[in-house]
Amino acid sequence: MDTSLSTIAVVGLGTMGTGIAEVLALAGREVIGIDISEAAALGAFASLEASTARAVGRGRITEQERTDALARFRTSDDLRTAAEAELVIEVVPETYEIKQQVFRDLDAIVSPTAILATGTNALSVTRLAAESQHPERVLGLHFFNPAPAMKLVEVVSSVLTAPPAVEAVTALARELGKEPVAVGDRPGFVADGLLFGYLNQAAAMYEANYASREDIDAAMKLGCGLPMGPLALLDLIGIDTARTVLEAMYAESHDRLHAPAPVLGQLSSAGLTGRKAGRGFYTYDAPGGQAVVPDALTPAPDAVSGAGREVASVGVAGSGTMASGIAEVFAKAGYDVVLAARSQEKADVARGRIAKSLERSVAKGRLTAEARDETLARIRAAGSLDAFAEVDLAVEAVAEDLEIKRQLFAALDKVCRPGAVLATTTSSLPVVAIARATARPEDVIGMHFFNPAPAMKLVEVVRTVLTADDVHATVRAVCAKIRKHPVDCGDRAGFIVNALLFPYLNNAIKMVEQHYASLDDIDAAMKLGGGYPMGPFELLDVVGLDVSLAIEKVLHKEFRDPGLAPAPLLEHLVAAGCLGRKTGRGFREYARR
Repeated sequence: MDTSLSTIAVVGLGTMGTGIAEVLALAGREVIGIDISEAAALGAFASLEASTARAVGRGRITEQERTDALARFRTSDDLRTAAEAELVIEVVPETYEIKQQVFRDLDAIVSPTAILATGTNALSVTRLAAESQHPERVLGLHFFNPAPAMKLVEVVSSVLTAPPAVEAVTALARELGKEPVAVGDRPGFVADGLLFGYLNQAAAMYEANYASREDIDAAMKLGCGLPMGPLALLDLIGIDTARTVLEAMYAESHDRLHAPAPVLGQLSSAGLTGRKAGRGFYTYDAPGGQAVVPDALTPAPDAVSGAGREVASVGVAGSGTMASGIAEVFAKAGYDVVLAARSQEKADVARGRIAKSLERSVAKGRLTAEARDETLARIRAAGSLDAFAEVDLAVEAVAEDLEIKRQLFAALDKVCRPGAVLATTTSSLPVVAIARATARPEDVIGMHFFNPAPAMKLVEVVRTVLTADDVHATVRAVCAKIRKHPVDCGDRAGFIVNALLFPYLNNAIKMVEQHYASLDDIDAAMKLGGGYPMGPFELLDVVGLDVSLAIEKVLHKEFRDPGLAPAPLLEHLVAAGCLGRKTGRGFREYARR
């Protein structure tokens, strides 16, 4: 088997094929671009000319390097021109029929030692390899879009693939400046296998009218640090493409989380396939355009019904990191804050934590010394909830335990003045169950801040069926004043962020349980292929495996979906006391402080 791979054919010159050809040509390979459409071939060359010209303009390559790369790229509409290639990468439309025909035709054209790679992200590499007379030379080589920019390449082996073929393309990927990840043959592989389940759940959440498309996307960008929201990403990928991938995943897994949300089929059938059509979940300025334009579903600015209540003072109940962070946020925004804990000593410690945080902001130049002093002066530490007697808004940030929160709200009901808004920061418990501990459930609402509260911009605003309109309007207005981005959602487990995030984390654990891929490869795949700031196992260890398990259990109990049952490996690690960074060991081991 030839492992030099100096001449490479790319079959299919759409966006992905053209991008792969550019990467190869710039890396010094002779590239034969093949497409049955003469227009596609001409378009690929024009695209390569334009992209390399931009690269020269930005100082990434020299004019000579551009000239050499263009000279190494030639196009054809005849598959027989692949005869001299040592590697053929097909990126034709995502159907078995078309891809299988390409592999059958290539058998009669290329050398028996040439490697054949499929760029599929949804179809079985084994099934495609079975169509070849030399299945041992067939593998998957899954680049990510845009190929010149994305670092991840999934190298997919079937049970038939010869190790030298895998070694050759893995070495090639590294020479191209990519990060190859070795995976087995199953639909979606690692990155898309995790990504598309998450995208599907977001589409189902939107279809159920649980939250608006704008709020779903904003929640995942601001709450998880993702580069794009899930619905905008579906529009970019192509809704029809996403549905095809999910169909392939569901055919193998029979997991309801992979069964395509009906809205994906409806939009695809209507031709509303995303950016390429000019309309999908959003409407764009033109087919293929990137700019979102207003449509009938676009919310009006500050579209909150009715006027809110006046809020000048805020009470924050709790003494932990979250309570301190929330109190700091309100004080910075000019509110008078009472920070109450179970004892004066605990309250003073929490206020001291805020003082240290403000001092760090001064040291980093983010805050003036005068602003620090003014902020701290607005915070009064108290050892009892009785100090909340005159606050306009009471925010609870105590332990994530329903009975503890209910007891606290029963106390707030007695202490707080009539008309005060009562908010819980719960991330997973039913807000209405907390509200029913009071005699005024209409005044109760969820305000789910994210940790660390001073830095994270998102607040999930959770209305129950009993929450008054003016309470909702009040909290939205308060969020604007404290410079947070509010997203509206109903009172169900996980709200937006955790309901989409934790099934994805759980599925990553299942991949490791099934020995499909390693922790490191999965983390690398999601950071490099999905743009995630942290891999799933890094994030699980930071959040805490006990916290993650508790949220998984709440989601499973609420939705009764077998696919949401916590992965046994997660339960075993928690039972063993391996809770992540805080205990020095979770999915990985950490140095004790």
